[in-house]
Amino acid sequence: MASRIPTMKLLSLVLSSFVIVQIALAGDPDILSDFLVPNQNNVDGSFFTYTGMRVLVNQSTFPANFTILKASMVEFPALNGQSVSYAVLQYPASSLNPPHTHPRAAELLFLVDGSLEVGFVDTTNKLFTQSLQAGDMFIFPKGLVHYQYNEDPNNPAIAISSFGSANAGTVSLPKTLFATNIDDTILAKSFKTDVSTIQALKAGLA
Repeated sequence: MASRIPTMKLLSLVLSSFVIVQIALAGDPDILSDFLVPNQNNVDGSFFTYTGMRVLVNQSTFPANFTILKASMVEFPALNGQSVSYAVLQYPASSLNPPHTHPRAAELLFLVDGSLEVGFVDTTNKLFTQSLQAGDMFIFPKGLVHYQYNEDPNNPAIAISSFGSANAGTVSLPKTLFATNIDDTILAKSFKTDVSTIQALKAGLA
């Protein structure tokens, strides 16, 4: 029995290393074909075309609230397996894209029009901020909490974001914390406040 202990420890170490490597390589997996389609016998060029952004060209009025128009594999199935997706973000005057994360991809934002205050927080809780003008780009590293704010009270802003995943995912911190039935007492203790404050925050997001 004593001779088996080093072997078990070695096996445990090997398995642990494998898990760490898999985590380090996490992302969209490589595919073993040119593309992924439900039925390759009936595919044509229309499968690789997404027309959902045409509404931007024909838009006569700017949205009243912050709006995201996405082209991920959910909206555009041809992106499945291609490790890329896209979003157009429209910020009315004084609007905010609240703190959130994308667990499966970095975000490269290109500001087309207007101005934005942007920022992200790294894993040491250091905040990185920047004031962007039209033509600027900013990278939000994968998985880190970030936001965008159009502080201009008179003018809207438009940005285009690209992601290194067909389905980057979005975790909105306000909604995740205050709109998912986490117990009020747990949240109150976590934020060192009282239950009535937590209930007021939840009511504001209802």
